[in-house]
Amino acid sequence: MAGTDPDRIPLSRARRVIAWQTAAAITVSLLVVGVLALIVVVHSQNAAATSLLRQTAATAEDVDDPPPGVWIFIQNADRRIDASEDVPTGLPDRDGFDQVRDGGGDVLSTIDGREGGYLALTSRRGSRTVQVVMSRHEQHDERERLLGALAVGELVGLLIAALSAGLLARRATAPLAEALSRQRQFVADASHELRTPLTQLHTRAQLLQMDLRAGAAVTEVTADVDHLVTGTRHLGEVVEDLLLSTQLTRRDDIRLPVDLKVVASDVIAEQAPRADDQHVALTLDPGIGAPTMVRGHQVALRRVLTALVDNALSHTPAGGHVSVVIGREHGMVTVVVRDDGAGFDPAQAQRLFARFARAGDDDHRRFGLGLALAREVIAGHGGTIDAWGQPGQGAAFTIRLPPAPEP
Repeated sequence: MAGTDPDRIPLSRARRVIAWQTAAAITVSLLVVGVLALIVVVHSQNAAATSLLRQTAATAEDVDDPPPGVWIFIQNADRRIDASEDVPTGLPDRDGFDQVRDGGGDVLSTIDGREGGYLALTSRRGSRTVQVVMSRHEQHDERERLLGALAVGELVGLLIAALSAGLLARRATAPLAEALSRQRQFVADASHELRTPLTQLHTRAQLLQMDLRAGAAVTEVTADVDHLVTGTRHLGEVVEDLLLSTQLTRRDDIRLPVDLKVVASDVIAEQAPRADDQHVALTLDPGIGAPTMVRGHQVALRRVLTALVDNALSHTPAGGHVSVVIGREHGMVTVVVRDDGAGFDPAQAQRLFARFARAGDDDHRRFGLGLALAREVIAGHGGTIDAWGQPGQGAAFTIRLPPAPEP
C-alpha cells in the first residue's frame, strides 16, 4: 500500500511523533502530579507526627498509658530513665537525652528500626528530660499504599495517554492528509483534463502555421482560427473547474445573500450566443413569487449553473430546448435545468457526478469535472443536486438550496 500512497509513510511518521510527544507530555504531567501528591502527604504526616509528639511531651506526667504506637521515656536528675511498657529494641534515643541535658533545646530525631523507623522528640520539663518516641510504621504503610496507587494510576494514565495521543495525532494530521490527497487529486485532474485540449490547440496552431507559411488566404484559415478560439474557451473552462476544485475546502464561512434569479439570468445571457449557433432554445422561468435568495458564494453557484447549462447544450441537438426553472419545494429554493436531448440511463444517474464520468458503458460522452464539482459546491452550501434522465427523452438536474433567512 505504501507504493500506491506515497504520503502514507511521512504521515505515519508524523502521527507517531505527535503521539509519542503527546503521550510523553501527559505521562510527565501525571508523574509531576504524583510526586507533588507524595510530597504533600509526607509533609502532612510529619506535621501530624510532630504535633502529636509535642502534645504528648507537654502533658506527660509519667510513662504510663501513652497513645497507641507511642512510648514515653523520662530521665530523672540521677539520669535514671523510666520507660513505658513493651519498648522496641533500640529505644530510647540516648543521644537526644545527652543533647538536651547539655543545654540544647527540643531535639527532633529519627531512629532506625522496623519499617518506617521511629520519630523522637526530646525536651526538658523542669528537672526531668522527657522523650516521646512514635512508630512510623503506619505512616510508612500509608506511603507505600500511596506509591502503589500512584504507580497503578501512572500505568493507567500511560495507557490512556497512548490511546488519546494516537487519536489526537490522527485528528491533527487529518487536515494534512486531506490537503495532500487534494493536491494529488488536483495534479491528476490537471494532467487528465489539460492533456487533450492542449494537444488539440497545439495541433491546430501547427496546422494554422503551416497554412500561413504556404500563403493561404484569410478566408481559408478562418475556420482554423475559430477552432483555436473555441479550444481556448474550453481550456479556460477546464482551468476554472480545476481552480474551483482546489478552493472548495478553503472557502471561509462568510457567505452573502445571492439572488439565484440574477445568477441564472447572467448564465443564460452568457450561453445565449452558443444556443443560437446550435439552434437550441434557451429559456429562463424565474418563478414569479417564489423566493430566489440563498446564502453562499456567488462565483461558485454561477459556475454550477454554467456547468449544468453547458452540459445540457452539449447533449441537446438542433431544434431542442433547454430551460432553467427557479421555484420552491418543501421549504427549499430549487433550480431545475432541463433539456430534451439524448438523455441517459436512469441507472447511471449517480455515476454522472463522479469525476470524468461517462454517460454509460456504450456511451462515450464525458462529463469531466463539471458535474462532480457541482455536487461538491451544492453540498458545501447545505443543499443537494439530483439527476433524472431517460434515453432519448432528455435530462433534468435539480438543485435544492436552503433559502436565505428573512432580514
